Amino acid sequence: MRVLLLVCCLFLTPALLAQQTIKQQVIATLQKQVLAQADWALKEAPVTVTAATCSRSGGGIHDFYSEGDYWWPDPANPDGPYIQRDGLTNPDNFVAHRQAMIRFSKIIGALASAYVITNNTRYLTHAFTHLQAWFVNETTRMNPSLLYAQAITRKVSGRGIGIIDTIHLMEVAQGIMIFEKDAHVDTKILAQIKNWFSAYLNWLTTHPYGKDEMEAKNNHGTCWVMQVASFAKLTNNESLLDFCRNRYKTVLLPSQMAQNGSFPLELRRTKPYGYSLFNLDAMVTICQILSTKTDNLWVYSTPEGQNIQTAIGFMYPYVVNKGTWPYQQDVMYWENWPVAHPFLVFGASAFQNNDWLTTWKSLEHNPVTEEIIRNLPIRNPIIWL
Repeated sequence: MRVLLLVCCLFLTPALLAQQTIKQQVIATLQKQVLAQADWALKEAPVTVTAATCSRSGGGIHDFYSEGDYWWPDPANPDGPYIQRDGLTNPDNFVAHRQAMIRFSKIIGALASAYVITNNTRYLTHAFTHLQAWFVNETTRMNPSLLYAQAITRKVSGRGIGIIDTIHLMEVAQGIMIFEKDAHVDTKILAQIKNWFSAYLNWLTTHPYGKDEMEAKNNHGTCWVMQVASFAKLTNNESLLDFCRNRYKTVLLPSQMAQNGSFPLELRRTKPYGYSLFNLDAMVTICQILSTKTDNLWVYSTPEGQNIQTAIGFMYPYVVNKGTWPYQQDVMYWENWPVAHPFLVFGASAFQNNDWLTTWKSLEHNPVTEEIIRNLPIRNPIIWL
């Protein structure tokens, strides 16, 4: 085996060798945690959207439902439409479907990571039990649409911005791409799973909610591109992959990033630190998903000079020392950030930056605060590198 690895390494470029070294460090950092999480996942039965319902949902048992985070009862009109309190999460919201999807993402991410480390097919077999429940089984599957996400009580039954809730399906999609190369995969089931994602992509790109979200000016627009890119890669949709690359270059970078690498629209929010981290994670993940030898988003700069390396460089000092953050502190969860952000590990791999990798190693890799997990959709970098 060692001789084979040595022969293989002789054919790798210095850049690819360095990336392999970083991947080995990432595996060494996470291996104990990953195998423990995978052991947990092997014991878990599927829980899909059909396991919980909410009387306020306008959809059926197979429809994902969530409620706007920052919307609250109006003290002046208790029986009227909810009113907004930006940045302040209403603890009485229905979150069961969101929690089920995050749990699903954790399970597939852990099983796929453990499979990469061990090549043990028991992780694949159990993962497909969950994948079939969510995407194939007629009794338990989720409808490939988000008509009822981030609803507002007595105001709207669903909104385009609810599409951000399915960022947690990205590690599911990535896990499928890890598993699909194994000879033990049931190709018929795999095709049905991919059909679900193709249907969801069609909804994301044609329904008014999807179009609205695509046009969002802040992290919502970024996350639309990130999701579409992830699901398009799984389904080999080259036209959508090209569309997302072009949108990153011509819309996301020039409209969201200042020349110093900051995101002005996120800095104006009531949680500027957390939103800046979140949007940077999404931008970097887009580069990780979409970059090719002939179209490398990691090194792309706009004519005005905006590029992803500058954005990481802007945020990095405030990750190392949050106390130097010169802007307003977040109204909630200020103490919970930063954690082991994907922009650090993906950026370290792309630019061979050991400082970023060292910082990533030192941060929390297994956060337990629900809001942090919700805004950290990439938690298993092993399956992405």
